[in-house]
Amino acid sequence: MLRVGNLDRSVAFYRDVLGMRELRRKDYPDGRFTLAFMGFQPEAEGAVLELTHNWDTERYDLGNAYGHIAIEVPDAAQACAAVRARGGKVVREAGPMKHGSTVIAFVEDPDGYKIEFIQHGTQHD
Repeated sequence: MLRVGNLDRSVAFYRDVLGMRELRRKDYPDGRFTLAFMGFQPEAEGAVLELTHNWDTERYDLGNAYGHIAIEVPDAAQACAAVRARGGKVVREAGPMKHGSTVIAFVEDPDGYKIEFIQHGTQHD
């Protein structure tokens, strides 16, 4: 689950830039928050990302315990090119990780959360 400052902006990023689908959304007026669930496939078939928007909070500090979301992709360089073409921000180009041979890249969502692309077939470490 990620807390996001602007739900529509975040849903647009995960949908339009990363290619996820919004699977469901529910408002909780008494609690003043909305949940949106994003995924590459239906929830019964794999993991999904829960975006939580607290209506009265526009921004969050990321904290130092959070790492990143990791997504396996066929080609990390192509995934970065697609993100850039869709207006997303690439913060580390595709290439081998510092202490290994796994090809990785990083992009950033509108709230500053990092998403790692791990290139399929390069995890030999």
